[in-house]
Amino acid sequence: MIRDKSTKTPAKEASKNDAARNAAPAKASFRRERALIKRGIWPVAGCDEAGRGPLAGPVVAAAVILDPDRIPRGIDDSKRLTAEEREKLFDKICATAQVSVAVASRFRIDRDNILRASLWALKRAVIALPETPKHVFVDGRDRLDTACDCEAVIGGDGIVLSIAAASIVAKVTRDRLMCALAQDCPGYGFEQHKGYAVPEHLDALDRLGPTAHHRSFFAPVAAARAKHMPWTVEPVRDLFAVTEVEVQVETTVEIDASAGL
Repeated sequence: MIRDKSTKTPAKEASKNDAARNAAPAKASFRRERALIKRGIWPVAGCDEAGRGPLAGPVVAAAVILDPDRIPRGIDDSKRLTAEEREKLFDKICATAQVSVAVASRFRIDRDNILRASLWALKRAVIALPETPKHVFVDGRDRLDTACDCEAVIGGDGIVLSIAAASIVAKVTRDRLMCALAQDCPGYGFEQHKGYAVPEHLDALDRLGPTAHHRSFFAPVAAARAKHMPWTVEPVRDLFAVTEVEVQVETTVEIDASAGL
């Protein structure tokens, strides 16, 4: 008896295709930008930042307006690309698109906190574009206070092509800055880990102490500063400490003469 297995093949193929789609996330697309173009809204920019998480170095933000007729192939979330792919795409994006970059220094991060410093840099990057956009896509939850409409897209660097392009520009720019800082601060390995809290960086912090490029209020940096530069750490006042206070009380006693005392 010969069994016909052909009826089972489509189901197996479908399950394989579903698994493949689940395993490999879709690349960023230009779909949202084209929808705006059809409505007469142009130029459209995408912006993203690199460097929120590291213990050292600046936050770098980038804004990009892609040319719909000259979009480089291979643009995707910078985290999905190799360093070599990012470098090649960086050159192609800068050659075909409108690009701007803004940097929030370590001092601004310490003063304003990392979120505010990042949003400041993103807004500055949008303002610095050669052409003022009519719509801005930004990666994350927070919209920017821009003159035009701004749309926040969670995971936008893997969804919106303009944001993906900005993520590449921001990442490559920041990596190059950290390699330059590595020459001024040997021993920390900035050229390798780009300031992130990897074991090698934490070990260098513990051995050498923080540099002027480390973010003061990040916990590992604060601990290293307390170890190597304790005179820079202000003592914390104990609000629950018991102290003895001498109190002098003056009393006045009035005597009623009619009381016969």
